[in-house]
Amino acid sequence: MNYFELFGLPQDFRLDVEQLTERYRELQRSVHPDRFANAGALERRLSVQHAARINQAFQTLKDPVERARYLLELHGSDIAGENPKLDQAFLLEQMELRETLADIRSHSDPHAVLDELSDTVRQRTETLIHLLGEQLQEASAQSLSAARTSVDKLMFLNKIHQEVNEMYDELMED
Repeated sequence: MNYFELFGLPQDFRLDVEQLTERYRELQRSVHPDRFANAGALERRLSVQHAARINQAFQTLKDPVERARYLLELHGSDIAGENPKLDQAFLLEQMELRETLADIRSHSDPHAVLDELSDTVRQRTETLIHLLGEQLQEASAQSLSAARTSVDKLMFLNKIHQEVNEMYDELMED
């Protein structure tokens, strides 16, 4: 049973996160180890294992990048351990974003520059997530290959987003 089946959801990149969360809570309540406190050792162990599987499935499906990676796996694509094959324009854009981030402190208004950078990364991420949904919906060999590239790009953008948040924290401390 795959993660989508576990939650009773269609196997689709575009899912309702609220519905996913609701199903998660229902499933967790039904298998929570406290409900099996007076049960035998085997039932308690199975409860813990099932709760762990539900947690893993929820963490995977609620995150767009992990959900896309999982869908690619379900389609037979193994992207683990492969080096990303990204186009030159995207790599140059990433270098520019990183340079902007590295130079934040030298600007007269670093918060404004950081806000602009954060908006750029957020918009680029939203665009890629939308594109990824289309690529995974089509599910042809060509679109799945493009989806793998989109996942790689999203991973780069997520890393920059994380660094932007860390810079916000650093600026707040100053």
